Amino acid sequence: MRKLIVWNLVSLDGFFQGPEPWSIDWFDTVWGEELERFSLDQAGTADTLLFGRVTYEGMAAYWRSATGAIADFMNGVEKIVFSRTLSGADWTNSRVAAGDAAEEVERLKRDAGRDVLVFGSARLVDTLLEAGLIDEIRLGVTPLILGGGTPLFKPRSKRTRMRLLEARPLQSGCVILRYEPSRDPG
Repeated sequence: MRKLIVWNLVSLDGFFQGPEPWSIDWFDTVWGEELERFSLDQAGTADTLLFGRVTYEGMAAYWRSATGAIADFMNGVEKIVFSRTLSGADWTNSRVAAGDAAEEVERLKRDAGRDVLVFGSARLVDTLLEAGLIDEIRLGVTPLILGGGTPLFKPRSKRTRMRLLEARPLQSGCVILRYEPSRDPG
């Protein structure tokens, strides 16, 4: 069965973007050779990306004209955007999934293939976490307090326990944390 892995950079106060949509210029505070290597290694294990509509539109706008090894991966990999409003997806190798996200991802995980990654997409992450479909959460915790923005995790009615798989500090001050969500109630 394929693994579903969530990856995001987050601020110390838990935001994956600042107060304005796509205010992610703070990512530059930790970007460098180590984080690029981690990103490329991670890309090497995956063959599918999942996005919500908002993240898909922002990613498509940025990566279409970007160059380099990460851009090659982003532009070449299969992409599925979960949206009830988009009628089509014009970024290379993209398609729209308008049905139930949990059902679609359950089917996708049973298919042959490599890891499936989710970037950004807080609402989609919440849906998939609630359905128990996420196998791993990877966070690049950035040594910065934004003071406001969009939190990665939505308020929940129940706890979700996590088991730490790895904590890896980078020279930039970023710490990559890898967690496995528990299947048992918290």
